Amino acid sequence: MTAPLPTRSAPLPAVSAASALPADGTVHAANGDTSRRQLLRRAGALALLPAAALPLALGGCASDDIESYRADKPVLDLRSYFNGTLDAYGIFTDRSGQVVRRFTVVMVCTWQGDQGVLDEAFTYSDGTTERRVWRLTQWPDGRYTGTAGDVVGEAQGQARGNAFRWGYTLRLPVDGKTYDVQFDDWMFLMDERVMLNKAVMTKWGIRLGEVTLSFVRRSA
Repeated sequence: MTAPLPTRSAPLPAVSAASALPADGTVHAANGDTSRRQLLRRAGALALLPAAALPLALGGCASDDIESYRADKPVLDLRSYFNGTLDAYGIFTDRSGQVVRRFTVVMVCTWQGDQGVLDEAFTYSDGTTERRVWRLTQWPDGRYTGTAGDVVGEAQGQARGNAFRWGYTLRLPVDGKTYDVQFDDWMFLMDERVMLNKAVMTKWGIRLGEVTLSFVRRSA
């Protein structure tokens, strides 16, 4: 389980490169904000589902949250929605709400039975590109598990009603080092073509930023 965030009466601590990352001096820059921005940009670059991991014990309190959407419609079937080609448009914001990075994604999705492959091609506003391939498994009880090259261990998720909650840990390279950052990823189906996605990034229970994006299925 992740460490709880501070309550409203206890303000969030300031997050700099020194406080958000290991204290062994591994990320160096002229100032802490520059290093923090590098980590946030990397996270924003990689955080798509269908970006997203807290060894999130999507049991326990997490499953209680997702249950509240059980009656909401339209009902989300991941195998039906993430099938064929989709486009996604997103931004990554830091803790202050400032947009750190913008990106688009083309996703090519296929399924064979309960096994799915989501091949994501990212293009960022600075012209750089990246790729992630998710391999998903759907389980009879509504759970999903997934792996990808930069995901630590196994991502876990649950679908109820029009909602899907997806938790995972991404291993992000920064200045020759790597850092494990957790994502709590929520998706909500709006209609047969559009789904909205919001993911919160944390490290050591400290909120570092958010990814917000929309998926749009291409017309047949």
